[in-house]
Amino acid sequence: MYMSKSQRAWTIVLCVALAATGCAEVSTQAPPAPKTASTAAAQPLPSGTVGTNMVTATARVKAIDQQTRRVTLERADGSEVTLYADDTVRNLPQVKAGDEVKASYYESLAYEVKKPGTATPGVTVAEEAARAKPGEQPAGAGARVTTIVATITGIDKAAGTVTLQGSTGRATTIKARDPRNLERVAVGDLVEITYTEAVAVSVEKPAK
Repeated sequence: MYMSKSQRAWTIVLCVALAATGCAEVSTQAPPAPKTASTAAAQPLPSGTVGTNMVTATARVKAIDQQTRRVTLERADGSEVTLYADDTVRNLPQVKAGDEVKASYYESLAYEVKKPGTATPGVTVAEEAARAKPGEQPAGAGARVTTIVATITGIDKAAGTVTLQGSTGRATTIKARDPRNLERVAVGDLVEITYTEAVAVSVEKPAK
């Protein structure tokens, strides 16, 4: 189940902390008067990928109830999990006990600091999904790209913190794990964060 746009936006912002591998929340109060960071103007703006992750798993269908659309899967370690296949899962009647389900999940988090006027603060979400054609083996894939643009409203180099404000006016102060990035940004700069997640699921009949 996905979080709301605002929840996901600030979850990602809090976990980036200017491209560090993690962060610690300091406060969510209104920021103090902005500090000038003129020395940042001549330095290149931070950007890059915080991390990527790809997980592929295979499970075997142990039981399936076509009426309730509940499928019980057995993992390689013998553990079981029961899932509900909603109406977007096409060709479910073709699934039988013994079928193998292969699922791949991918996620990545990238960031880029931009100068004012080059982006608009806010949250955008783009989604795309694909399903198997009628008569084919059940399969599906989906992807979601969430882009968040927040404004830097305060920088405290002594404390190693930066305050970000979203388009709704909510301000959050976070501690950068890499304080060197604070030398390369200025109040008024924008932080654009792109979170990508994709999942693909397919059912394959066991070899005869």
